[in-house]
Amino acid sequence: QVQLVESGGGLVQAGGSLTLSCAASGGSFVGYTMGWFHQAPGKEREFVAAITWSGVNTYYTDSVKGRFTISRDNAKSTVYLQMNSLKPEDTGVYYCAAGARLRLNKDEYDYWGQGTQVTVSS
Repeated sequence: QVQLVESGGGLVQAGGSLTLSCAASGGSFVGYTMGWFHQAPGKEREFVAAITWSGVNTYYTDSVKGRFTISRDNAKSTVYLQMNSLKPEDTGVYYCAAGARLRLNKDEYDYWGQGTQVTVSS
């Protein structure tokens, strides 16, 4: 059983940056694709970015391309989401998730963190 714990959220002004971290523990991190999802207030949880175990393959939703970067350090069992040029619409809870394959559908992921709040003020 993999446990995921996100950190790094907070309040930032539009145009600012944040780096989210997601640390895995309690089970093997080996082989998992890691994803980040965003849930805005009153909306469904949506795919943001994902990275395969090797780190070679990444995928981003269109709205964050060029602004967000996903990366991972397998030695530390940690995945990161560097968020630059933040916009008010990026506000919400960010969740990391672990799954067998790089998928956009949240139902394809097996393990989830508790989320970290990001608030972008205009």
